[in-house]
Amino acid sequence: MKVWFITGASRGFGALMTKEALAAGDAVIATARNPRTITDQFGDHPNLLAFALDVANEAQAKEAAAAGIARFSRIDVLVNNAGYGLLGAVEEATAEEIEKIYATNVFGLLKVTRAVLPYMRRQRSGHVLNFSSIGGYFGYPGWGVYGSTKFAVEGLSESMAAELEPFGIKVTIVEPGFFRTDFLADTSLAISPASIADYEGTPAGDMRSFAADANHAQPGNPAKLAAGIMTMVNSVNPPLRMPFGSDTVAMIEAQHASVEKELSVWRELAVSTDFSRDATAGA
Repeated sequence: MKVWFITGASRGFGALMTKEALAAGDAVIATARNPRTITDQFGDHPNLLAFALDVANEAQAKEAAAAGIARFSRIDVLVNNAGYGLLGAVEEATAEEIEKIYATNVFGLLKVTRAVLPYMRRQRSGHVLNFSSIGGYFGYPGWGVYGSTKFAVEGLSESMAAELEPFGIKVTIVEPGFFRTDFLADTSLAISPASIADYEGTPAGDMRSFAADANHAQPGNPAKLAAGIMTMVNSVNPPLRMPFGSDTVAMIEAQHASVEKELSVWRELAVSTDFSRDATAGA
């Protein structure tokens, strides 16, 4: 039996992963700002601990981890799933909006991770799943600030994978594309009200209309992602990056091709900045 610690477990991917883990006979420390939203869905399940957690609150993160250990003795899988989006051009986002989304998507993830890792290190095993996005691999117009939080998650996760490998702890970056959750609804998406007229008719401005039209029409099936998470977690050698969705795979492939093409054009200048071998030998 694995013991999961899942943030943002009251809805969306978090609730679906909680459901899959319980169905598999695993235990779940399911956290949300209001744990009642979890028990209302799953009832008084013997393998479920619903716990109040605002990921931006470090004291609550430590309390949740300690409560999970007291109940189940270990934590095998940490799923940093809690987060939300911010739509608007980078220039349109206010300092307050930027600080608020970083407090949840980046600093909150770090606070929960720091609360759980001591237990994983002690048991010399574990698996950390950090939810990123295709927006953490490719910068979309209109999603710059949100995407930057996911770029941060990707960089942190790469370093953590190397740092935690000696302790038998795996790290996986989960990269969903557009899935039919409530992510584009007002419960999960903040839209910067400071709309600048100059951006109307540009890719950043048009993204506002796209997001409204795409809500609940996304191609990805959330239940299949949750099942895919279970398959991945139970694999012998889970990946550092796990993209989900055909749109994600297509964008990653296009991004790789674009980077390779640009590098081939600028390669000569790029490598020209090293010291010459003769100068190095003379020194």
